Amino acid sequence: MVQLGDESVCLKASVRSKSEAIRKVGELLAQSGHIETGYVDSMMRREKQANTYLGNGIAIPHGQPQDRDLIRKTGIAVVQIPDGVEWNPGERVCLVVGIAAKSDEHLQILTNLTHVLDDKATVEQLTHTDDPEAIIERLTRQSAGAAAENRKSANTSLSPQDWGPFVDLTIEGDAGLHARPATVFATIAKSFKAEIQVHHGAAIANGKSLIALLKLGVEPGSTLRVRARGQDAAQALQALQAAVKAGLEAAEAAATEPAPPRPQLVLETEAIAGMAASPGLAIAPLYAYKQDRFRYSDTANNPGNEAHRLRAAVDAAKAELADVYQTVKDRSGAGKAAIFQAHQELLDDPELLATAIAMLPPNRSAPAVWQDTIEERAKSLATLNDPLLASRAADIRDVGQRVLKRLADHVERGTALPDYPVILMADDLTPSDTASFDPDNIQGFCTAKGGATSHTAIMAQSLNIPAVVGAGTTVLDLVPGKEAVLDGDRGKLYPHPSDADLAKARLAEQERRTRHDVEWHTRYQPALTSDGHRIEVVANIGTPEDAEQAINAGGEGVGLLRTEFLFLNRLAPPTEAEQFAAYHQITQVLNGLPLTIRTLDIGGDKVVPYLKQPKEDNPFLGLRGVRFCFEQPELFVTQLRAILRAASAGYVRVMFPMIATLEDLRQAKGIVESVRSQLNAPPIEIGMMVEVPSAVLLAPEFAQEVDFFSVGTNDLTQYLLAMDRGHPVLAKHADALHPAVLRAIYQTVQAAKQYDKWVGVCGGVASDPLGALLLAGLGVQELSLSLPSIPAVKAQLRAQSLKRMQKLAQQALTCGTAAEVRQL
Repeated sequence: MVQLGDESVCLKASVRSKSEAIRKVGELLAQSGHIETGYVDSMMRREKQANTYLGNGIAIPHGQPQDRDLIRKTGIAVVQIPDGVEWNPGERVCLVVGIAAKSDEHLQILTNLTHVLDDKATVEQLTHTDDPEAIIERLTRQSAGAAAENRKSANTSLSPQDWGPFVDLTIEGDAGLHARPATVFATIAKSFKAEIQVHHGAAIANGKSLIALLKLGVEPGSTLRVRARGQDAAQALQALQAAVKAGLEAAEAAATEPAPPRPQLVLETEAIAGMAASPGLAIAPLYAYKQDRFRYSDTANNPGNEAHRLRAAVDAAKAELADVYQTVKDRSGAGKAAIFQAHQELLDDPELLATAIAMLPPNRSAPAVWQDTIEERAKSLATLNDPLLASRAADIRDVGQRVLKRLADHVERGTALPDYPVILMADDLTPSDTASFDPDNIQGFCTAKGGATSHTAIMAQSLNIPAVVGAGTTVLDLVPGKEAVLDGDRGKLYPHPSDADLAKARLAEQERRTRHDVEWHTRYQPALTSDGHRIEVVANIGTPEDAEQAINAGGEGVGLLRTEFLFLNRLAPPTEAEQFAAYHQITQVLNGLPLTIRTLDIGGDKVVPYLKQPKEDNPFLGLRGVRFCFEQPELFVTQLRAILRAASAGYVRVMFPMIATLEDLRQAKGIVESVRSQLNAPPIEIGMMVEVPSAVLLAPEFAQEVDFFSVGTNDLTQYLLAMDRGHPVLAKHADALHPAVLRAIYQTVQAAKQYDKWVGVCGGVASDPLGALLLAGLGVQELSLSLPSIPAVKAQLRAQSLKRMQKLAQQALTCGTAAEVRQL
C-alpha cells in the first residue's frame, strides 16, 4: 500500500488556475522524493491530451506513460482547495490528488477515491477539514464494509442476463486498470452505441464509466470478461480487444500523439499528369519497357491441324495461369490472385474457342483467327461507357497474348525487366506484366494508356508499387536513364526534377515511410477524433476473399460489397445457393461486424451475354442498377432471397444502386418485403445509394423511408458535373472534391439528420485522407474505403478534432473550384 503522510497533504491552498494547482501538487511529489522535477511538466502535457477530472470536485493529474522513468517511487500527494478552481468549463475541483505511478501500488487509493465520489457529504468534509489525517484515513484505509457494499451495488445495478457476445481480455502491464488505461477503455467504449459490461470476478461495471472501472480494482494480469449488447456490439468488442491487446497506455499514447503530417509534394518543375492508379512515391531513373511482339503467318493449309494447335495452346495457357494464380495468392492473397482465376474462366469459355475454330476454314492460321477473335472481344468492352468494364479489355488481350505466344512463328523479344531500381514507362501493361514485377526493382510505373480501375492497377496496389496511368503518349518520348519522381497519390510524373525537387521528394518519401509505420501499427484502433467523436471506417470489397483482408487492414466491417463478381465471366446467372454461400462466407469472416450488400449494379452498358441486354444509345441514362433489376425480376428476387437468408447468420444490410425517384425506392422495398414474408425472415436494414442529383434534391423524402444513405461519389460526381469519369480527357477534371459535390453531400447529411438517419460514403473520395477529413466535417458517419487506405485514413481522423474538421468542411463549401478546396 502507498503511504500518504502529512508532508504530502497541503490544506487550504489558494490557487488561481488548473496549471497552478497541478504544479502545486507536483511540487509536493517532488519534495517528498517521489518524482524528478521534470515529471511535473509531463503532468502538464498529459492534461492537454486528456481530462483528469474524475467528478464531484476531484481531479487526479498524472504524467504521460513514456515519462515513467522520472518517477523515483510510486506515491500520491493531495492539495485541498476549499474555494475550488476551474478545471474545465463547468468543472470545479476542490481536491487535487496527484499520482506518480511506477507500478500498481496506488490502485487501492484510486478505488477508495471512487467511493468518495459517490458520497457528496464526505467530499464536502474533506474539502474543508483542518486535519490532514482525515484525508489520509479516507484515501488509504477503506473499510471492508464499504468495499462489500460497492461490490453488491455493482452486481445489482447491472445484470449479465440476456447479453450478447463477449470477449475475455487479460490486462497486461505493470499497473492494471488504473486511471490512464481505464480512461482509454471508457473513451473507446463510449464511442459505440452498444451497452458495455465489464466483469471482474463477481463484480460488474459499466464499461463506459471511468469511476465504475476504477472501482473494480483490476490488478496486472487479471482477466476481464467484457460483454456488449446493441447494434454495434461486435465492433465495440473488436475495438476494445484490439486496444487491450496493444496495451491500453500504448493505445492512449498513439491516439493522443498526432500522426506525422502527410507530405504535400508540390514540385517546381513541370509534371506529366495522368490518373492515380496506385498510391505512393517513387524516385528512380526512367526505364522504357516494351512487350514481346509475335510474328505469324495469316494462312495455313490444314484447318484440322490448326484447330489442334489452338486447343493445345489454350490448355497450356490455362495450366500456366494455375501456376500464376498460386504464386500471386502466396504473395498477395486470394483476393488479388482471383484476377488470374478469372483469366482461366475466360479461356474456359467454349464460345470463345468455338468462334476462333469456326474461322479456320479454308486456310486461316490458328494464331491469326485467335488474335482476330480476342481483338473483337476486347474492342467490344473497350468502347463501353462504364470504365470498370471497359478496363477489362486489357484482361482479354492479356489472356490472348498468353495463348498467342505459343502459336507464333517468331517472337520479337521486348525489353527485359531490369535488375536495379527504376520507374517503368510503357504504352500499357497487362495484369500478367505487373504480377511479374519485383517491387525492389520496379519502384513505380507510368503508362500512356490504361485506367485507374484496371486489374493492372489492382495488382500494382497489392504490390505497393506506385502507379500513374493514362498519361498520354508524351510518356513514350521521354529519355530513359534520367532520374524522375512519380507521385502515385496525385497521378503525376516529374520527368525533369531539379536538385531541389529531388531533395524535397526524398524528404517526403522518408516522412511517408515513418507515417506508414505508425498507421499500420495503430490500424485496429477506432477512428476516434481527439475530441471523442467516432467515425466508422469500413471496407469496399468485391469478393469473399477480400473480407479477411479488410479485417486485417483494420476495417470495422464492410460498407460496400459489390455483388457483380458473382455475375460476370460466366455463361449463366448464379443460383440462389451460390449467392447465399458467398454472402454467408463473408458473414462468418466478419463475425458480427456489419456487411452492407449492394444489389446487382449492372446495366445496358455492361455486356453480360446471358442476360440478352438491348443496346442503348445513352447507357448511363438507361437501365442501370435497380432499374435493370426491375426489368429482370427473377434475377432480383433470387439475389434478395440469398441476401435475406444470409442475414439470419450475421449483421447484413441491403442497399439499392441508382435510386432516382421515390417510386424506385418504394418498388424495391416492396419486393424486399414480399420476399421476406415468403421466407419468414427477420426485418433487414434498407439503404440506398445517393448517386444522382434527384436523390440529393429528394433526400428529405427519401430519409423518411430508408435506414441509411450511402453516397457513391464516383457516379455522383460525373452526373453533377456532366463529365464521364472514364473519359481520357475529362476524367482528371471529374474531381469528387469539387464544391458542387461537397454541397450535395452536405445537403444529404442535413436531410438525414432531420429524421435521425445516418450517412456513409463508399466512393473513391473517402479513401483520400483529405477527402475523409472533409466528409467527417460534413457530418458523414461511415467511410467505406479501399483496403490499402484504411490504416492511413483512420490515423488521419484520430489526429484531428471534429471541431477542426467541421471548420475545414465549412470553408470548403464556400470554395468555387476543386483546386481551391485542395489548397485548404
